[in-house]
Amino acid sequence: MDEVFRALADAGRRRSLDSLNARNGQTLRERCAELDMARQSVSKHLSVLEAAPLVTTVRRDREKLHYLNVAPINAVAMRWIDRYDRGRAQALADLQWALEQAPMSESAVVYL
Repeated sequence: MDEVFRALADAGRRRSLDSLNARNGQTLRERCAELDMARQSVSKHLSVLEAAPLVTTVRRDREKLHYLNVAPINAVAMRWIDRYDRGRAQALADLQWALEQAPMSESAVVYL
């Protein structure tokens, strides 16, 4: 999971993932043109993304196609975001219930 965070720490790599999310199966040449970066820089970023493994590759003839692998991002979301989000959602639901149970001069519903 540390490799995923390391890969996501760089804005250029996040842009690269966004680009693959919009259009999967790009070649290195297409990646360079879209990101407006030197071939060597894009290759280095792709190596980090492959090690994470946020990007997978498939060879087609002499070209290598790059595809987004969302499984590691989903694992991060489940481990680090959903876990804390559930507790907060329950706390907000409890607060809403408590506020709606309190006596008021007028009838009201609390929307959070």
